[in-house]
This record gives sequence, structure tokens and C-alpha cells, in this order.
Amino acid sequence: MKTLPISRYRFFQKLQPLSLLKKVTGKSVTGCLQVFSTSGSWSIYVDEGKLIYACYSEKMFEPLYRNLQRLSQQISTLPCEIHQQLRAIFETGIENQAIPNPDYLAICWLVNQKYISPSEAAMLIEQLALEVLESFLNLQEGSYEFIPESFLDDMPKFCHLNLRLLVEQCQTPQSISISEREASRREPIYRRTSSASQSHPSELFKINELKPKNKSTPNSSRTNGYKPSAYSINTNEYRGQQIIQPPADKKIYTIFCIDESPTVLNVIQNYLDEQMFSVVGVTDSLKALMQIVNTKPDIILLDISMPNLDGYELCSLLRKHSSFKNTPVIMVSEKLGFIDRAKAKMVRASGYLTKPFTQGDLLKTIFKHII
Repeated sequence: MKTLPISRYRFFQKLQPLSLLKKVTGKSVTGCLQVFSTSGSWSIYVDEGKLIYACYSEKMFEPLYRNLQRLSQQISTLPCEIHQQLRAIFETGIENQAIPNPDYLAICWLVNQKYISPSEAAMLIEQLALEVLESFLNLQEGSYEFIPESFLDDMPKFCHLNLRLLVEQCQTPQSISISEREASRREPIYRRTSSASQSHPSELFKINELKPKNKSTPNSSRTNGYKPSAYSINTNEYRGQQIIQPPADKKIYTIFCIDESPTVLNVIQNYLDEQMFSVVGVTDSLKALMQIVNTKPDIILLDISMPNLDGYELCSLLRKHSSFKNTPVIMVSEKLGFIDRAKAKMVRASGYLTKPFTQGDLLKTIFKHII
């Protein structure tokens, strides 16, 4: 696909949105199609030509809140005021931070907190995609770029939608009443048939079942075997917003950070919302080992270049402990070359985080390993 460099975004050209979508699906590519115009930008995420998410920069949370309110009438576990909690956590707290797609993080959080199931998240994403595509198809001028790597690469995927069927739904004749169109939208694409396609329903809409970290329980059937770790909001108010108390069995995630620099530890503390995470920071790797055993954190951020006991040695010791064989351990370093990654793999590290990192980098890493 021909792209325009960032330096030329201000020089817009005539666009054919339908043609752009056909290129994405025709080549079965994976990545993010970003389209820019004077009114905003569209991000359309695809995996092998199938849509996994879509959003519009100027209306990111508004459609999400509106569709969640409609879902709350059908899902007993979803409070009708859930948008207030999402606004306090994901919208208010990131106004000055460059976090890509906080709306998608909000959906992951809803699934993680068991407010909605993965299949319900898929239906929500479909409704949001229809709204985004409707505005996108009316675009006449702008510029675009296809990025092979995107923020969603390592995030949970809840669905793979057929773009062509979504476009057909968006192009429903205006003569159909709004109520009929809304009724049609409530029926997932994988249940609708199209005269232009004889594909099997499972090929049109595929739910990715996430592998459970623990053994499934009788109460986990609604989430298709997906049993996430959970945390709670342990306050009634946050930045002036009314907060909805989640079930009592939820807990705050404990993030254990080991770095000889207090500045780095403070940055991590400031990046993570105290209503969602409890951050424990330690500058001495020798002392850290005993504290980790007592704390039993949900995820460990471990700086490689530590005196006395470096990150590789500490990770190796943790993996020999029965309680930390599967605990996510993220190696943190200013430079992670091939040798560093090989060493990290040998000691069974779970991932990497390169300094300096943004708040978005940190949140992406954490969500990847705790959801």
C-alpha cells in the first residue's frame, strides 16, 4: 500500500475510503491504517485483513459510553453508571499523557474486571466499528499511512470482523427506519448472512478465547474459560467523580519494581493509578528477593544493571521458587540487544521494557501480562 510520510500529512489529497479498505482486506495485512483529515484521524486495526478495532480521534470515549449504557440494560453485571468510573480511570487521568487507544484499554479492563465477557466485548467492538466506519466512508480528502506494528499487537484480541460485511451494513439504504437499523445492528455480524458472501459464519466473526491462567471454575462459563486476575477500586470518590464499587473479590494489582534509581521508581509510581495498582519500589536487589517472597506481587519489573545481584541472576532465583515460576518478570534496561534478549530468555523472563519508556509503554506491558 502506498503511504504518505508524516511530513506530508498537511498536504491532503482526494481519498477513496472504500478503496483503502479493499487494499487492507485484499492483501490480508496486519497493522494499523491511519487516516488524517482536517476534522480528525481514524485508526483501523486489522489482523490478517480482519478488523480487530477501529476508533476516531475526536470521538473516542463518547461512542464507548453510549454503547455501554445500552449494554447495561442487557447485562446484569454492567452498572449503568460504569462510564463514570471509566472516565475517572482512563480519561481524566491521561489528559496530558500520550497513551494510544485508552478506549481499548478500558474495554480490556471491563473484561478483566468481569463486567463483560470476551464475547460481549466483541459485540461492543463491532458496534463501535460500525460508527467509526460510517464517518470514515464519508471522508473525501486527507492523507493516510499504514503502520505494520501497532499498540494493539500484544493486547488481547476479542474478535476478527469481516470488513466487507461491516461496510455493507454501513451502506444500508437510508429508507430503512432508524429503529430497524438499530435492531439489525444489535445482531452480531457473525449471525447475519449476506447474499454477496457464502462464507461460513466462523470465518466472518471469530472470538479469540483467551487461555485461562488458573483452572476454570463453575462461575467462569460466561467468560468462555477466561479467568483474569482482578483488582478493585477501593474508594468511593476519585477526582470528584462518583465511583462504582466492584465486587468484593477484586483486588488491586501489586507491581514490584527493582531499580537502583529512585527517580525511575518515582516515574513508575506516578505513571500507575493508585486506584488500580499498588507499587512497591526497591533499590537493593539483595533485599528485594526476600521482600518479593513476602509481597507475592502480580508482576515484577526488574532492572538488568543492578549491583551485587543483577537482573538475570535475580530472575533465575525467582524462577527456582515454586511461588514465582509463572509470575510475569519484565526485564528493564536502557539497551536490550540480541545478547541481552538471549540471556533474558535463558532465565525465563516474560518480556522486556526499554528505558526511557512512556506511560503508554508501561501500561501496554502491564496489560499484556496481567490480562
